[in-house]
Amino acid sequence: MNFRRYYIPGGAVFITQVVQYRGPVFRDPAMVLLLREILHNVKTFHPFVMLGYVFLYDHFHCILQPTGDGNFSDIMHSLKFNFTREYKKKLGLSPSQSMKFWQKRFWDHVIRDDRDFENHLHYMHYNPVKHGYITDPRDWKDSSYIEWEKRGLYPPPFTWEEPENANWGE
Repeated sequence: MNFRRYYIPGGAVFITQVVQYRGPVFRDPAMVLLLREILHNVKTFHPFVMLGYVFLYDHFHCILQPTGDGNFSDIMHSLKFNFTREYKKKLGLSPSQSMKFWQKRFWDHVIRDDRDFENHLHYMHYNPVKHGYITDPRDWKDSSYIEWEKRGLYPPPFTWEEPENANWGE
């Protein structure tokens, strides 16, 4: 298979990354915290702005915008490698022990315009509702929803309907 990714310098990209076999690892708040820490560390070496995110039990979605010389593949490679390494430490496994934590590839979509950006934010923020974890996106703490509500994207009371193209990256 000839797999290609498109890189737009300074462009934002929507990413979906899934845990191997959809294991619900991020049900554990300590693992979400570890994911956040690794993302923060990766940002030091591969600068980016996190424009939106949602961390679910077995996958996550984010919209990020690389700001340095690297691209979103560099960011994801570093994130996946470093998270797996730290996860193995927490399990007491040796660094040389093989482990396939993540699905091999991640799904990406280059954000085309403001409407595309908002559609992907809505999709992300609605995702915990779609999966039946909650009934209101405000209730999912591992999400950028509240930040975007404060910015006025979701003026209260905001009523939810499933976003268009609701199977992106699933």
